[in-house]
Amino acid sequence: MTDSTPDFLQATRSAYDTIARDYTAHVPDGLGESPLDVAQLTAFAELVRANGPAPVADLGSGPGYVTARLHALGVPVFGIDVSPRMVALARAAHPGIRFHVGSMTRLDLPDETLGGALALYSTIHVPDDHLPAVFAEVHRTLVPGGHVLLGFQSGAADGRTRLTERYGHEISLDYHWRTPETVCGLLTAAGLEPRARLVREPEAEQRLPRAFVLARKPAPA
Repeated sequence: MTDSTPDFLQATRSAYDTIARDYTAHVPDGLGESPLDVAQLTAFAELVRANGPAPVADLGSGPGYVTARLHALGVPVFGIDVSPRMVALARAAHPGIRFHVGSMTRLDLPDETLGGALALYSTIHVPDDHLPAVFAEVHRTLVPGGHVLLGFQSGAADGRTRLTERYGHEISLDYHWRTPETVCGLLTAAGLEPRARLVREPEAEQRLPRAFVLARKPAPA
């Protein structure tokens, strides 16, 4: 991080560094046992494998539980997270998988080297005016025919809230929820083709619906 790093990235890193251990203890597996959520990840893995051997980047990998699920599905995968403490916990829990510190707004990856990009509940911390840059980076780094799967909180309209406390820690972290239509419009503007979308109702303690959007980088004719 430098003085030119956007404020939201600094705030996100600080918040997750602060809550990393408590978050990991309370959320050992963010997908839980929801069959619909697991099905999205499984379908994504099959699409990636069918397109070739290029790896998947799990953007906002946190403690690494979803990265590990993809690895178990036979997908070459590595994790990227803005929080050094989250990365350290992921490395400790999953020593056979590579994790490193980075930002989805500027991926330290060559063009067209990813078979897929995964961002489950990580774009929710990216403000609207920075989201096009994220999707442009996804487009740049995906191989032709590569897929991106996004998971995010949704609702009847786009919105934002700020959390100032979590697990007893004082933080300052913005959460953005968006409709699938909003996200699909931004993906299309970045040159990615939306292929599927799903919205499910909240489960257990969740307050907002969960949305999944699958998109693809066009392959040459």
